[in-house]
Amino acid sequence: MNPRLVARDGPLKNSVFSLDDGELSVGRNPSNRLSINDPSLSRQHCVIAPRNGGFEIRDLDSRNGTFVNGVPVHERVLDEGDEVRIGNSLFLFLTVETKVAPVSGVRLDERSPLSGATVFLRSEDSRYLQSDKVLTAPLPSLRVARDLKALLKISTAVSSIRKLEVLEQCLMECIFEVVPANRGAILLGDRADDFTSVFSWDREAGAIGPFPVSGTVVRKVIEEKVGILSDDIVADVTLGTSKSLLASETRSLVAVPLMVFDRVLGLIYVGSSEAKDRLDNDHLELMTAVAAISAIALENARHVESLEDENQRLKAEINIQHNMVGESAAMQTVYRFISRVAPTEATVLVMGESGTGKELVARAIHRNSPRAAKPFVAINCAALTETLLESELFGHERGAFTGAVAQKKGKLEVADGGTVFLDEMGELAPALQAKLLRVLQEREFDRVGGTRPVRIDVRIIAATNRNLADSVKAGTFRQDLYYRLNVVSVEMPALRQRREDIHLLAAYFAARSGERSKRHVLGVSPQARACLMNYEWPGNVRELENAIERAVVLGSSDFILPEDLPEAVLETERPEGTEIARYHETVASAKKQVILRAVEQAGGSYTEAAKLLGVHPNYLHRLIRNMNLKSALKTVG
Repeated sequence: MNPRLVARDGPLKNSVFSLDDGELSVGRNPSNRLSINDPSLSRQHCVIAPRNGGFEIRDLDSRNGTFVNGVPVHERVLDEGDEVRIGNSLFLFLTVETKVAPVSGVRLDERSPLSGATVFLRSEDSRYLQSDKVLTAPLPSLRVARDLKALLKISTAVSSIRKLEVLEQCLMECIFEVVPANRGAILLGDRADDFTSVFSWDREAGAIGPFPVSGTVVRKVIEEKVGILSDDIVADVTLGTSKSLLASETRSLVAVPLMVFDRVLGLIYVGSSEAKDRLDNDHLELMTAVAAISAIALENARHVESLEDENQRLKAEINIQHNMVGESAAMQTVYRFISRVAPTEATVLVMGESGTGKELVARAIHRNSPRAAKPFVAINCAALTETLLESELFGHERGAFTGAVAQKKGKLEVADGGTVFLDEMGELAPALQAKLLRVLQEREFDRVGGTRPVRIDVRIIAATNRNLADSVKAGTFRQDLYYRLNVVSVEMPALRQRREDIHLLAAYFAARSGERSKRHVLGVSPQARACLMNYEWPGNVRELENAIERAVVLGSSDFILPEDLPEAVLETERPEGTEIARYHETVASAKKQVILRAVEQAGGSYTEAAKLLGVHPNYLHRLIRNMNLKSALKTVG
């Protein structure tokens, strides 16, 4: 075990910091074991310390937070490969001691091995690429027959391999079966001084480290798009004191271009060190054909790997975007619930106020379930009319109603094999409640206008901000459907019930909004954080996200300040000892006096006071509640 931090980005990029010596403090102050000259860091930013055989990172109430895998954390046990972002620095946490494989590569030797013994061949001139010559030729020699068999084998092999490195190894092994070379390389890139991929191979050792190749040959192959044979390098006087090529004892070489639609993808380079196994014209002909056959396969493999890397990156971003942020006891309960129910097929009911993140729970359950590779389909039951919702859920047949010009699959059918998330379940019309009950019981339904049942395999996750038990008592929600939905349930805590998560959420939203709006925000100021912590957040996490996004867009300083926050947040009475700008303190005091005077003039009537102030009574009630004026108003009237 070798615990360490590897800097991937930032002022200390490519540096490695061992964690063997115990606790590692990180911050801007030089007294830290890891001191980083970065203004976005706090003086004492965070600490990484051993814990139960592993390591834990702990944020020291820094101004702009500590992020692990894109999510702000207060305390977190680090896992192998975790990405830790601290200010402008990005570190990778590693513990496993990996065996370093030999680095494949080449070294360009700039002494020219080209002499009168050099042969040039263009791809179109290879006899193996001219069907008329191959088909009309007399009975082929044993060598030609062997070469044709090798080409057939290579063609079959390269068409079935998608992994670039595996394809390159297979190609080199096939080449070495028919070409007496000792070592070779596949160099991908359209410039001789900047290869994007290099795979080198030795007949005996397999993958090897850098070995010398002729820079002159490489440049000529790429620039002139020709194959080259040089069959007497050691005797060539132009080599002079070229020690690297002589030391490698290379006596002959063949280099051929990899061409894809008249574009140079790179080249294949092979060399022989044995006098009895010198490469000749036939080898040049064969290698030219090999390059022509394998070029498109190499290009496709490289393209596929590029797409897979991009896909993994996008998936990672999606996972970070939909991860829930919070370390409070209430959120730990939610996380444990997800880990228990995700592997099962149980129907789940997620309850909680609007804006608490019920859909995030549903997505987390889906991502950690056996259905993760199948669709996740979200349906808002309150967003559509009963008729439209029925069509959205179950689909319709052609001619089922005016405008139904073709058959349409419903979202339940689209989600077959996956998960259906029914949001605002309490808003579902009674007729649709009955049809959905059938889906839950029989896993089948009829399309609108259909005559045959459609069978599906879906998992149902429902969410509601209503108390469905009360709705059952009131007769607005079917009791049997409620029991079918409420197999296992969880209630998302309101934000005011987990205030310790507010600064983590604020840091996360500030970083994300800053990235989206191309504005660098270092964090939330202590004064603004106090305002956030003291507000009730009736709109929960969604309201906090909107408030931070507004502050990032409208703010002008490196930190989010109180004046960047919505008025509703600033209206809340602050605890004693909380520092606040004199302007905001004066405005809040003036508002209190105006409200008290209006209620007094209205004889204690809030409705009449609202008329005097020219505001809606609900708004006046909110001001009174936020500013904690109820006790002061008891004496009025």
